[in-house]
Amino acid sequence: MDYGEGNKIITLCTENAGKVGVLVRGAKKVKSRHAALTQLFTVGEYVFFRNGTGLGTLNSGEINQSHHLLREELFKAAYASYACELLDRVLHDEETGNFWFQQLHACLQALEEDKDPAIIIHLYEMKILQAAGYGPELYSCISCGRELADESFFISPMLGGILCRSCKHLDPPAMSITPRSLKLLRLFTQLDLRRLGQIDVKDETKKELKSIMRAFMDMQLGLNLKSRSFLDQMEKYEM
Repeated sequence: MDYGEGNKIITLCTENAGKVGVLVRGAKKVKSRHAALTQLFTVGEYVFFRNGTGLGTLNSGEINQSHHLLREELFKAAYASYACELLDRVLHDEETGNFWFQQLHACLQALEEDKDPAIIIHLYEMKILQAAGYGPELYSCISCGRELADESFFISPMLGGILCRSCKHLDPPAMSITPRSLKLLRLFTQLDLRRLGQIDVKDETKKELKSIMRAFMDMQLGLNLKSRSFLDQMEKYEM
């Protein structure tokens, strides 16, 4: 965000200091030596001074990865912005650290490497839900506890997991889910973004996953994210 005539305040997700707000003096000036360090999605080493837990002030820095391709391609920028805003809005300063630095880094890297952005983001959303304490129950009925095998599945974003047919009445709007999508959601709960390879998912399955994950994010977190609204507009344009 802009601050004053020539300054910026940036938010850093760091490996060892949590989530930190840092003032970068002169960042908006044409000849600023720090301007590049304030670009979105930049990975680098930042040296800043902070008195207590307040706003820090940048002293110097060095870029490791600029991720300029994410800023240059509109669709990639939309997905990457959503990943960053989601992390910023859901997790508090003290909850971020090495794990979330690595997950965000892996998410941006995967987007830049042209891996399926929808799958990357749904996996990332699942990690966010789990970190916030809203990870869904996907192996047994959320109500009666019965393990579900060869039968019709329903998933309830409101109740936080899958329902058997006998318990479906507890949430009439519960959504049906195909075995393929359920298998992928279970994989998302266990998979680290750093281990994500190429996953080939059919369009109808991706459509189902998007509907389910959107319902979970809305029901459990209830966030109004500008980046998601923009992403929705971009996806409509892409179609």
